Amino acid sequence: MKRELFDIPEGVIYLDGNSLGAPPKHVAERVQDVVRRQWGERLIRSWSEGWWEAPQRIGDRVGRLLGAAAGQVVVGDSTSVNVFKALMGAVKDTERTEIVCDESTFPTDGYIAQSVASLTGLKIRAARPSSLELTEDTAVVLLNHVDYRTGELQDMRALTEQAHAAGAQVVWDLCHSAGVLPIELDALGVDFAVGCTYKFLNGGPGSPAFIYVPHARQASFENPLSGWNGHREPFGMRPSYEPDPGIVRARVGTPDILSMLALDAALDVWDDVDLAELRERGLALTALFRERVQELTDLEVITPERRGNQISVRCPDARAVMDELIARGVIGDHRPPDVLRFGFAPLYVTDEDAVTAAEVLAEIIR
Repeated sequence: MKRELFDIPEGVIYLDGNSLGAPPKHVAERVQDVVRRQWGERLIRSWSEGWWEAPQRIGDRVGRLLGAAAGQVVVGDSTSVNVFKALMGAVKDTERTEIVCDESTFPTDGYIAQSVASLTGLKIRAARPSSLELTEDTAVVLLNHVDYRTGELQDMRALTEQAHAAGAQVVWDLCHSAGVLPIELDALGVDFAVGCTYKFLNGGPGSPAFIYVPHARQASFENPLSGWNGHREPFGMRPSYEPDPGIVRARVGTPDILSMLALDAALDVWDDVDLAELRERGLALTALFRERVQELTDLEVITPERRGNQISVRCPDARAVMDELIARGVIGDHRPPDVLRFGFAPLYVTDEDAVTAAEVLAEIIR
């Protein structure tokens, strides 16, 4: 537990870390330093004093939490943009004809997949992870590691092996699993992965996303957005594009330094976190909350046993119920039409928080 390191208002039980993580206390001071000293005093010199390399350096910090060796993760852009890069990279020059997309995917993933299909002439097919039915026509599979609505955790090993057995590539969306459990991108031979940093990684609202491109795929990875930051010689100002030979080729334009360095500061709280222990703690918290909800209410918990750090509950008038929960100091969120979502960040959520939240929910629905 590192609750003392986070800014959480007195009397608030914060169970929305699956949407926006709570801020570590030291981030504000670090951002002030970026604005006042690095920008205000060092001015343009700060680009050569650490700003320019920040996407790769911070990418390595995120990569450690994903089971990725150095030089394979870069931070920048949004999850949507990185999904586009990964999918376009996966289908480049393919003779296969379809993209398979998790039918319960977060909407932006589906929208981007539709755009890629439209641009490339491929078909898009939605399927449940439990019944992908991959064929020799499948070029790439886009999957969410944790379902944003139900909190269900997919078997990354089995599904990656299934895709590869069919000769397809796989792109994993890790938005709801990064900072939740140990992930083994390198060990499992994942082709591409993307994710955001503002949920369980506490990077702040709109903090930059990440993309993972393993060493073995970097030489053939063609970033469809050939911006100057991905160039082999970005300050050579050459008229033609030549990609960097490594993970830098996944960069596009000038990074948002304020958000980038806020994320860098936030990642300090992860330096000594044992992800296996964190996983055990997350499972215990979600189990405790589910048990109390089922004891105190007749509401249906739709989150399966295999889960991330989220419990989702089916509830009539979900929006009104969540509004009342928030008014009473229990902050979660809802998804239409009838799902209450509660995200448990083990770094700052306690057993008492879980029990009290369930009790307040029971009072409201009575």
